[in-house]
Amino acid sequence: EVQLAGVGGGLVQAGGSLRLSCAVSGLTSDDYAIAWFRRVPFKEREYVSCIRRGGGIGNTDEARFTMSSDNARNTVYLEMNSLKPEDTAVYYCAAEIGKCVRFASWYDNWGQGTLVTVSS
Repeated sequence: EVQLAGVGGGLVQAGGSLRLSCAVSGLTSDDYAIAWFRRVPFKEREYVSCIRRGGGIGNTDEARFTMSSDNARNTVYLEMNSLKPEDTAVYYCAAEIGKCVRFASWYDNWGQGTLVTVSS
C-alpha cells in the first residue's frame, strides 16, 4: 500500500516561511515522481512543484518555493518563502511511478493534505 504523509502546514504571517515535508512509502519502483498540489475551496487542485526521485531540485513554477528531496528518507520538502495570503490553501503531496506531470489526474497516490494559512 502506498502511503504519503504530508506535514508542516500552519498559520504564518505574510512574508513568512514554511517548510512542508512528505514521506513516501510503499511504491514498487525507485523511479517515481512526487508532486505538490494545492487547493482552495471551489477550485481545482493547482500544480505547485514536482521532483523525480534522485532529480536534484524540483520543477517549481513559483520562484518563492523550492522543492528538494532526501532519497535516503524517501521524503521531499517544499520550502515556501515570502508567503502571501493567496498562498493559503490545503497542500497535497502526490506520487506516481514515472515522470513528473503537472496534471493532478496523473497521480493515483495522495497524501491527506496539510493546511497552510497566510494572514495579511
